[in-house]
Amino acid sequence: MSAARDVADDSAPQAPPETLLRAGTLLHVTRAASPQFVEPIFFRLIRVHADWITYYGWTWLDGYQIDARGDAVARRSIFVQPAGLRVLASTALAPRPRRVASA
Repeated sequence: MSAARDVADDSAPQAPPETLLRAGTLLHVTRAASPQFVEPIFFRLIRVHADWITYYGWTWLDGYQIDARGDAVARRSIFVQPAGLRVLASTALAPRPRRVASA
């Protein structure tokens, strides 16, 4: 068994599958994603700029910075490593609430 497996850390960031990076996904962005995030933020994703040319392993995301109450406080474009993002809630995972038609 390798030494890396012996000291495996479950809290280490996991690379989110690309299917989870969809509009509406709530992300926790920390220094693991980019050194600029000394103060971590919550980020509601609008879009991934897959068509923008960047360094290998990095991508541009558009979305809203979210406060502790869940309200959008600023629209931002951020440059991050997807492998360092933590997915908190995904529209791909959570069923959407259904509207009940009133009679």
